[in-house]
Amino acid sequence: MDFKEFFKGKRMTVMGLGLLGRGVGDIAFLAQYAQHLIVTDLKTEKELLPSLKKLKKFKNITYHLGGHRLEDFNGVDLVIKAAGVPLDSPYVAEARKHAVPVKMSTSLFTRLSPATIIGITGTRGKSTVTHLVYEILKSAEKNVYLGGNVKGIATLPLLKKTKPKDLVVLELDSWQLQGFGDSRISPHIAVFTTFMEDHLNYYKGDMRVYLKDKANVFLYQKKKDFLVLGKHVSSMIRKTYGGKIQSKIISPARIPSTWKAHLLGQHNKENISLAVAVADVLKIPKAVTKKAVENFKGVSGRMELIKIYKRIKIYNDTTATTPHATLAALKALSHKKNIILIMGGADKKIEMTQLLSEIPAYVKSLIVLPGSGTDRISQGIKDLSVPTKCVQSLKEALQEALRGSKKGDIILLSPAFASFGLFKNEFDRGEQFNRLIKQL
Repeated sequence: MDFKEFFKGKRMTVMGLGLLGRGVGDIAFLAQYAQHLIVTDLKTEKELLPSLKKLKKFKNITYHLGGHRLEDFNGVDLVIKAAGVPLDSPYVAEARKHAVPVKMSTSLFTRLSPATIIGITGTRGKSTVTHLVYEILKSAEKNVYLGGNVKGIATLPLLKKTKPKDLVVLELDSWQLQGFGDSRISPHIAVFTTFMEDHLNYYKGDMRVYLKDKANVFLYQKKKDFLVLGKHVSSMIRKTYGGKIQSKIISPARIPSTWKAHLLGQHNKENISLAVAVADVLKIPKAVTKKAVENFKGVSGRMELIKIYKRIKIYNDTTATTPHATLAALKALSHKKNIILIMGGADKKIEMTQLLSEIPAYVKSLIVLPGSGTDRISQGIKDLSVPTKCVQSLKEALQEALRGSKKGDIILLSPAFASFGLFKNEFDRGEQFNRLIKQL
């Protein structure tokens, strides 16, 4: 279906504007074709001012901010909900009660775009795999686009660019995959990296519901589609969904030991192997893939070396919002127990026992940021045989880290928790950290 005809004349409610740029981009795109948009968000006008300024030229948008209204969900042609809307949202229920279709931007793009879609999900690793696949395809001189759960990139506007022979690489979180499930679609090539505890505050502790959302990445694939499975999820996915999988399952091979990748850690070797498997499905020459892998420096905020200061390496791993992610960073970077770890933040209801038990093996000293998650494990932190300092700000944390470090040490921001409280989101946390480092 032509996307212009799909949106033409429609009255729509967009649930969620946000501050990361994706909502702004999608709304600006929709405003060009729709008759009228209602944009509603829990955040206030003051909080959303940076986003609102970018949309001020559009006269067919009405804003209802600082909360949602039921009447905005029952008198329109379409509702587009943002990622993270509660599963039991009364506003979504109101739309469905009145037979108003509820869509999500990334799955709607997938439905309307003529391009071949590569979708990548997983608790950890999806961002690295997404960006590496994108870089490999660019190196192969393919006409390729990046979208989905990527900061600053709105996916719907890609409808104006994508053509039948193009490729689109989408990073897909569990929330975006709810839209794929509702639309009963999956990407042509799906990648499932890992599955670990995460977002348990959202899923109310039920990992089965979390997995159900994730599984939409492959559940609606056909026989000519492909599913690339990480080694840690392969047996679980086959056992749980084996009878429902129609696509061809790909098990990645190890990357050759002669390839000189920049990414550190065993987990990143596995991430690279997943990206290479996608390249193989698309018949990218191995020499092109190898060169792209060896040139790839990683993704911002993921074990990112920001600066070497007085022979102290400072890493930003702000997107490590789970204990598994922080532990992976510790294992990848630790040499002779020389890490000063900055961690702490908002609670996601994830079990922290393993991380706490292993911190003493890698960490020289621990600096703890405030937050509901930090409060929950405060006794466990006190019991550690590691010098610990509780601070109230990121600036204070860095000052303490520098005070306690010497040449050869590593300062690592790898929080293991969500960012809300001190920061707008994990990207804001990482950007604040980077600004502090640049001032040294």
